[in-house]
Amino acid sequence: MIQVIKKAWLYTFGLFLLTVLLIVGCTSINSSNREYTPNNQTSAPSGITTSDTDRTNELRDRIEQISQAAQGRVGVKATVLETEESVTLNGNQRFPMLSVYKFPIAMAVLAQVDQGKLKLDQKIRVENSDVVQGSRILDEKSQGMEFSLAELLKYTLSESDNTASDVLLRLVGEPRIVTEYLRSLGVNDIVVVNTEKELAQDPAVQYRNYATPDAAVVLLRTFHEGKGLSKSSQALLLQLITETTTGPKRIKGLLPDGTVVAHKTGTSATVNGVTAATNDVGLVTLPNGQHMAIAVFVSDSKTNDAIREEVIAKVTKAAWDEWSK
Repeated sequence: MIQVIKKAWLYTFGLFLLTVLLIVGCTSINSSNREYTPNNQTSAPSGITTSDTDRTNELRDRIEQISQAAQGRVGVKATVLETEESVTLNGNQRFPMLSVYKFPIAMAVLAQVDQGKLKLDQKIRVENSDVVQGSRILDEKSQGMEFSLAELLKYTLSESDNTASDVLLRLVGEPRIVTEYLRSLGVNDIVVVNTEKELAQDPAVQYRNYATPDAAVVLLRTFHEGKGLSKSSQALLLQLITETTTGPKRIKGLLPDGTVVAHKTGTSATVNGVTAATNDVGLVTLPNGQHMAIAVFVSDSKTNDAIREEVIAKVTKAAWDEWSK
């Protein structure tokens, strides 16, 4: 009889112990689950879904793959200004700007127009001694001639004329003034140091006028938002870079006909088989009316012009395809 009682007691105690363990286990599991809330570090940031993050990573992977063809260093930053969707490749690295720097130079000139220091209709004499190799503004005359400031801006931006750019830089005062103007707008990591004539005389100098892709897009956003310029100056500058004649196979290369692109290119010479810079930065109007600010810099490339430009076109098209869905 005692044996039976002992067995029953042990059986009852065992059931009780098992019940306690199950309760404790469930409580522990619930506590563990509560730790992994949307605010946990493993979750996507507020406002960004996991699928958005995945898509951005996929876009970056596509851009990195496209960039391999450049056989050099490639920097990319693209942002939809209205939504903050963005992709970056080597965004904080410094790249030689070459003629991309004519865009901030023109902004600094127009800021002085807004301040009353310069006038669009004022005449500026350009002498033969001012001419930089490759310039065409004095082709028709062996002697110097006068241009209005508005004409020099057009030559500088729409046609990327080096002589006109140097004359504008002289009017501003000196390269340092342009860099200081950029800092006043909150744009860092863009530096203007040398003239086009100095760049032509020593190829090593071209690396001193640099920008990061990140900073280039900050400048594009600043311009788009109308900071640092009057509305009339902003409108004029936008018109001139929309009329850019250089680099039609770069940012614009693979975009649908009729796409509005306001951009500024930059290109270096090729020395010993290496091209220091093939660049394009600009604002692209997407099908929904939003704006993509994009900067693509191809540096120290060992491949040909066509492939370098194709890399820029394909990078732009990848971003366009992603954000035009």
